[in-house]
Amino acid sequence: MKVILLKDVKGKGKQGDVVNVSDGYARNFLFAKNLAKEATTGNINMLNNQKEKERKKKQEEIEAAQQKAAELKGKEIKIIAKSGDNGKLFGAITNKDIVSELKKKFGFEIDKKKIVMDTIKTVGAYDIELKIYPKVSAKMMVIVESV
Repeated sequence: MKVILLKDVKGKGKQGDVVNVSDGYARNFLFAKNLAKEATTGNINMLNNQKEKERKKKQEEIEAAQQKAAELKGKEIKIIAKSGDNGKLFGAITNKDIVSELKKKFGFEIDKKKIVMDTIKTVGAYDIELKIYPKVSAKMMVIVESV
C-alpha cells in the first residue's frame, strides 16, 4: 500500500515522502498513530501543492537574504574604544558589539553566532563575514579607533 508520511518514521522515510508499506503496518500502526495517510490522487496533489508553496517561500527568503547581503557588502562600521599607548584595547571588541553597531547604523538585526570574526584586541581595520542565510553571506569592514 502506498502512503504519504505525515511525520518522520524511522526506517521508512521523512515527512512528505510517498512510501510503499504493507497493508497491516499502514492500518495498524501508521494510520492509528496519525503518522501517514493513504496516497490517493487527491492527497498526492495536495502534497505537491504544499511542496511547491514551501519551495516558493524558501526562494523568496533566499532572494531577500541576497538583497540584504548586497546592501551590506563593502560597508564599514566604526567602533571607538579605549586603548593604551601601543594600540592595545582595554578589553576586546566581540560579536555582541558588532551586532549592536549593525543595529544602530543600518537597522539590521543578526544573531551574534552568525558573525565570523576573531576577537579584536587592537586598534585597526578588520574584515568580518555575516552569514545572513545558508550559502548567503556578506563581507564587511570593522574599523576600531581609540579614544
